[in-house]
Amino acid sequence: MSALADALRSHLGARVPRVALVLGSGLGALVEAVEDARHIPYAALPGMPVSAVSGHAGEVVIGRLGGVEIVILSGRIHYYEAGDPAAMRPALEALKAIGIEILVLTNAAGSVNPAIGPGEVMLIEDHIAFSGRNPLIGEATDARFVGMTTAYDAALRTAMLRAAVKVEEGLHRGVYMWFSGPSFETPAEIRMARVLGADAVGMSTVPETILARFLQLRVVAASVITNMGAGITGNELSHTETKEVAPTGGARLARILREALPDIAA
Repeated sequence: MSALADALRSHLGARVPRVALVLGSGLGALVEAVEDARHIPYAALPGMPVSAVSGHAGEVVIGRLGGVEIVILSGRIHYYEAGDPAAMRPALEALKAIGIEILVLTNAAGSVNPAIGPGEVMLIEDHIAFSGRNPLIGEATDARFVGMTTAYDAALRTAMLRAAVKVEEGLHRGVYMWFSGPSFETPAEIRMARVLGADAVGMSTVPETILARFLQLRVVAASVITNMGAGITGNELSHTETKEVAPTGGARLARILREALPDIAA
C-alpha cells in the first residue's frame, strides 16, 4: 500500500467508505452538506497531487453525505497544469487501496447544446477524449487495454436520474468532450464539438474516468454548466465566470447527490 493510502486510512478510523466524490471548479460548497466532516489538506498527505487552480480547496473531506460514508476530494489536478494526463493516478490508486468501489466525478463545463444552459446540470452518458492524450500511456501490462463501452455505469446513472425526479431538479443527459486546456475553446472548435456529438466541453474528468476503469472502479459523472461555449453568445469566456456560476448548478447537483447516494452506495 502506498504512503498516501496509509495516510488516508489513518484518518478514516473505523469508517469504511465505498464511495468517493471528486469536486470540480466552483463546486466546493458541496462539502458544506457533509456531516461529521474531517478535513485534511492535500499538502498534509504524502504523494497527494496538489492543484494550483483557484476554486479548488485542495483538501480531502471524510464524513457522511446523504447518510452514506464518503471520501471527497475537493479539487483535482488537471492535465494542463503539468502536461501529465495521469496526474490523478496516485490519488485514485490510493482510493482503490482503502476500499473505494464507486467514483462520483463532477466538473464545471461549457455547454455546446442550446437546450442546456448555465446553472443547469448534465449527467455524463459518454465522453469524447479530444485531447488525444491517455493516462494509461506507459502502463506496461495488458491491463492498459481498458474497455470503455460502459465507462459510465448504467445503474449508477439510473440512480442519479431517479434522485433528480424525487427532488424535482432537472438533470440533462449528454456527451462530454475533453479538451486539454488551459485556454478556452474557439468558436470553430465549439461548432466542431457539436457536430461530433458533444453536449458539453471541459478540461477534466475523462482522464479520471479512464484511470478509474483501469482500477475497476464504477464511475458516474455530472457536469455543472457554467457558460455557453465560445461563439454561441458572443461573450468572451473566463475562469471567473466559471467560479461565479458554478455554485448555482452546484446547489442543484448537491440536492441530487444527497438523494442518490444511498441508492448509489447500495
